Amino acid sequence: MANVVWAPGISTVSGALSKINKKSPHAADQQMLLATHRTAPTTSNECNKLFLRGIKSVTRSTPVTASELEVRNRFTVVSQAVAARRKDLSKITVDQQNFRAQKDQPGGKKTMTAYLWMVELNKYDQEHNG
Repeated sequence: MANVVWAPGISTVSGALSKINKKSPHAADQQMLLATHRTAPTTSNECNKLFLRGIKSVTRSTPVTASELEVRNRFTVVSQAVAARRKDLSKITVDQQNFRAQKDQPGGKKTMTAYLWMVELNKYDQEHNG
């Protein structure tokens, strides 16, 4: 039986150590290496787990629903709008002033990116729901 020895000072490992490149023509031959390691006063030193998973265990088993497609489309449209708004010289000054005015208010966005996402999400929702 194999034994995993983690470097001193590592208290937690959780997640994929290597992933499958799904776009590769050799994806079926690749495997994902998942690891978990935790130390706690109530556990022994042998709480290491390693898993190998193939592409079939990573591939989605249910079809994409209409609501998921709507959410993906909304994200794509808003993301592109935020990127375009950042580069639009005619809106930068006004956006910066509005951002500074709201950031210290209750519920205000603390970063310019979060503020622009809020603005564009509200705009998208008004156009598509109202």
